[in-house]
Amino acid sequence: MKAYIITGPTSGIGYATALELAKHGVIILVGRNRDKLTRVQTTIEAAGQKAVPVVCDISDMKSVSNAARQIVSLGLPVAGLLNNAGIMPAKPSKTTQGWDSTFATNHLGPFVLTERLTSHLPEGANIVFVASAIEDPERRPAKIMGMKGGRYISAEASARGEWKAGGSKMPGIDAYATSKQCILASAMAFAREDRRLHYNAVEPGITRGTNLGGESTNAFLRFLFGHLMAIVPPFSKYSSTPKKSAKVITGILTDTSGKTGIYFDEKGRPMLGSELVRDTAFQDRVVAETRTLLSTMNYG
Repeated sequence: MKAYIITGPTSGIGYATALELAKHGVIILVGRNRDKLTRVQTTIEAAGQKAVPVVCDISDMKSVSNAARQIVSLGLPVAGLLNNAGIMPAKPSKTTQGWDSTFATNHLGPFVLTERLTSHLPEGANIVFVASAIEDPERRPAKIMGMKGGRYISAEASARGEWKAGGSKMPGIDAYATSKQCILASAMAFAREDRRLHYNAVEPGITRGTNLGGESTNAFLRFLFGHLMAIVPPFSKYSSTPKKSAKVITGILTDTSGKTGIYFDEKGRPMLGSELVRDTAFQDRVVAETRTLLSTMNYG
């Protein structure tokens, strides 16, 4: 039986995808809260399916490296990896390594997990990154709300929590947009670097029922993500639900046609990212700078 890895599987899109994907194989649940992982495992197994929990703080590179080793030791035939875990806190914070928490969680952690696992995955395995169209300042909802897209200076600057001047006035948006732009750029670069595996990204849509509108987010953004975007044009055309997103993501993860280097929208259709993220030189720069940054630390 095939196996699939999901990070951030205890709520929102990750949880819905874990339940949907469990119909296709064993689910390796990667998250930081053991009790929550156990509850998801219990739900999956109650339906006659199988799941294995792996405790990991995706913002901590040592934890990510340890999780990768644990996953490999399971000896399961992994057919897909979903890098789903993500945060958008209203206030900046630092990880145990002293890096910006948003950049570490949304970009560095998925980057490390992917690179630690690729050599152990069978040819044709699918790796999917949950991105965000917030990285594109020209997308209509972003323009209406005054979001300025990714504000990348360098990987090192991003790790310090520094962003290009002139960004969004809403707290947390520049960090989130930049981190998601970086992981999207990396996904596209990986697809060009490695033809043995399939690397794609997905924009899940403006989705109610995710932690992006949780208590760590400021009041305006909680309102925005929880209510306004789902019902008011032009936002409604971009909206989705965890269950709808789960079906789209499951379709990408279980696809055997060999698609790679594609950015899918909330309906599962190919879409374009920002002009910057489509630039292969930028994609390669992000990957090179990220690898250089990570090489400065011994995380196991």
